Amino acid sequence: MLLPGDRRLMSSVAPPSPTPQTNDLWRVFSQRFKEYWPLILGIAALAIPTIVSVASEIWSTEDGAHGPIVLASGIWLLARLWPRMLLVARPPALKHALAWMAPALFVYVFGRLVGVLGIEVFGLMASLYGLIFALGGAPAVRVLWFPLVYLAFLIPLPDTVVAILTQPMKLGISEAATALLHGLGYPVANTGVTLQVGPYQLLVAAACSGLNAIISLSAIGLFYVYLMHSSSWRYALFLLFFVVPCAIFANFVRVVVLILLNYYAGDEVAQSFLHDLAGMMTFALAVLMIFTIDHLLRPIRQRLGAG
Repeated sequence: MLLPGDRRLMSSVAPPSPTPQTNDLWRVFSQRFKEYWPLILGIAALAIPTIVSVASEIWSTEDGAHGPIVLASGIWLLARLWPRMLLVARPPALKHALAWMAPALFVYVFGRLVGVLGIEVFGLMASLYGLIFALGGAPAVRVLWFPLVYLAFLIPLPDTVVAILTQPMKLGISEAATALLHGLGYPVANTGVTLQVGPYQLLVAAACSGLNAIISLSAIGLFYVYLMHSSSWRYALFLLFFVVPCAIFANFVRVVVLILLNYYAGDEVAQSFLHDLAGMMTFALAVLMIFTIDHLLRPIRQRLGAG
């Protein structure tokens, strides 16, 4: 039962107001948007045609199948860390922001004019980093460092780099698959990256080299490690060392499966939807291997303090 004094005390208490943190967030956000809205809208306008080009030229192929996943999850990470970034934001002087933005926009325009999509995407990503630097300075970049690094997987590798990297991978996987199946009694032989499977002749293409799987699995692996083990950078780096071996092994399994499909069902069946299905299954196998290795390494994780 309340005494009269208690009633008077309760009536004098003001209703709860929004927390200072919420007020600070909205104040900082409103101020930054008012100052930089032309730049924000300009970067957004530049991004639309570039994303359309990337979607039509790269994401529709096996080389860039990971692109939509990286873009969606990268935007989600930026939105997740954005309130924390606003709290520590320290916008630099305009001249420092322009010193970053001007070269990035020049690279973007140059890539657009010469029609090289990789340069164009690189310039757009550099412009995004410059925009974040303009909004919040070095503290904002430090808070958002992982999404910014992660989104770099959207930048396609130059064709010359792809050719240099894929050739030894294609050769190694071809020889390993031939040695395994020949040892099991199958009529398989290889000359470089050309496989002779009974009456059929197969060519291990760039898509079967393992490079695409390495890039895709590295992106997914980074995302998984950051979400699950970002509190222990030592264990996170240790786990990332397993990404490349898992990707190469998964692609080796894919090549073996395709050889067996050709041998038992013929080339027409092997080159049907089963070819793409084999790629998805081996990628799923690689992801499952990463999860399994993470589970098996629990004692090491606990020793390093990852929990």
